[in-house]
Amino acid sequence: MTLSVEKSAFLDRVADAPEEARLLADLMSKRFSCRAFHPDPVPRKTLEAILNIAQLSASWCNSQAWEVIVTEGAATDRFRKALLESVSRPEGASLQTDFPRPAQYVGRYLERRRETGWQLYEAVGIANGDREGSARQTMNNFHLFGAPHAMVLTSNRDLGVYGAVDTGGYVAGLMLAAKSMGVDTIAQAAIAMQSECVRKFFDIPEDRMIVCGLSVGYGIADHPANSFRTRRDSIEETTRWVSE
Repeated sequence: MTLSVEKSAFLDRVADAPEEARLLADLMSKRFSCRAFHPDPVPRKTLEAILNIAQLSASWCNSQAWEVIVTEGAATDRFRKALLESVSRPEGASLQTDFPRPAQYVGRYLERRRETGWQLYEAVGIANGDREGSARQTMNNFHLFGAPHAMVLTSNRDLGVYGAVDTGGYVAGLMLAAKSMGVDTIAQAAIAMQSECVRKFFDIPEDRMIVCGLSVGYGIADHPANSFRTRRDSIEETTRWVSE
């Protein structure tokens, strides 16, 4: 089995590629899931630029299934409070989602998931078996990691999995666009797992399905939760070539 490697290692593999490709690879290697933000808001003009870039994302039949809700100012704090109250209630712990959760993680998928989890726990000083510590870290999702903005991504219900896939592609483009503007993000399934609360808070109609949320802002560079980077398997692990 091929071991995972640092994302920066992939830059060496495209060293002879055209400049635009190398710039894209560099940008992708620098993007990370930010788990601690400064409270300073991102200017509306910058957010609009990010959204304009992301709107160029590809979609099936150009359906553009996604819609985006963006919070700022007092609305972010109200949303943060609503999420924390929701997850603190007994029924909130049951995780209501518009899309089915993964049935299970097995094999390499489970290994990758565990590796990421232990990287985070080690970075923030949570010992193996410290359930209270891991629970506190999980709750940070609903605090939006202190971010000044939240985004909620929804997809058209009638488009089903195709709309969800297209929205996922949009999310990837959105996060890269943000990084290109010096803005950090983290995509959060945890927000979508409080779909009843999210739907009620934003008055989201039933023909929209909640795909995920994002916390958005300027990351605290020296925060322990932002000190590690996840790794990637080489393409030898993930690619199958067929020549005949």
